Amino acid sequence: MTNSGEGAAYPMGGPRAVPEGFRAGFVCLVGRPNAGKSTLTNALVGQKVAITSSKPQTTRHTIRGISTAPDSQLVLVDTPGLHRPRTLLGERLNDLVRETLLDVDVVGFCMPADQRVGPGDQFIAAELAELRRFKRKPVVALATKSDLVSRERLLEHLVAIDKLGEWDAIVPCSATRGDQVDEVRSVLVRLLPLSPPLYPDEVHTDEPDDVMIAELVREAALEGVRDELPHSLAVVVEEIVPREVPEGHAPMLTVVVSVYVERDSQKAIIIGRGGSRLREVGSNARAAIETLLGSKVYLDLHVKVAKDWQRDPKALTRLGF
Repeated sequence: MTNSGEGAAYPMGGPRAVPEGFRAGFVCLVGRPNAGKSTLTNALVGQKVAITSSKPQTTRHTIRGISTAPDSQLVLVDTPGLHRPRTLLGERLNDLVRETLLDVDVVGFCMPADQRVGPGDQFIAAELAELRRFKRKPVVALATKSDLVSRERLLEHLVAIDKLGEWDAIVPCSATRGDQVDEVRSVLVRLLPLSPPLYPDEVHTDEPDDVMIAELVREAALEGVRDELPHSLAVVVEEIVPREVPEGHAPMLTVVVSVYVERDSQKAIIIGRGGSRLREVGSNARAAIETLLGSKVYLDLHVKVAKDWQRDPKALTRLGF
């Protein structure tokens, strides 16, 4: 994934003329769960490419968002939160983050201002210190969610971040309000290698449609549920096929999606009384999927139980982990 600046990949079209000094490369945002990584990714890209939720461990895949400017291109890799794992799924998610860190050009370490620097941040800081020592990888500390605290509390947070490790820069920001997002981008770009763009200007993510659809369904399903459910929820897109419609009607797609949980009680939560909650999930997800695909969609949702799938190696593989 790391870009050397020579013969950079341009997978979806021919190269364009770029100004001298153009910079392009991969940036990985890391942090403990619910640190604001996905929200910041979306803000930097300028559109939604990663799902967001108030629940921790929302991100399960490395979603790439691509932010192109006249003088640079950031390819953002949004990762699951690094954490001390309690399940086989947790271990695999951590491995995914570590593999990603080895391949990117710059790392952004997100630490939310509304939470004290704690053991989780120290755990990640130690991992990044090893990365800097062996790979000489630039790391920028990002004080996210700055809009949620007072100026005095933010200053305390910045001091704590400074004491936590050695950083190429420390930048406070609020992705939801747009504060300092341009400064974050500027700082990250300065640390990228000189390179032609890696993707065409109009491309904002390289994730396939089925991955994005699965993420959108999971985001809708996570809203308003009890705390234990986010960790137990997996979504698989089974098929996307044209749907027969009466002559003269707009084309339509049937999207068949399976939502997996670990227990019957969780299945009941997702479905809701008389199927009310599942209809709400389908309605919310369908609107986002139609925007993604640019087509009317019939969303066919099925909720299934895969007992203790987070601890079952075969189930994890089957569900794409």
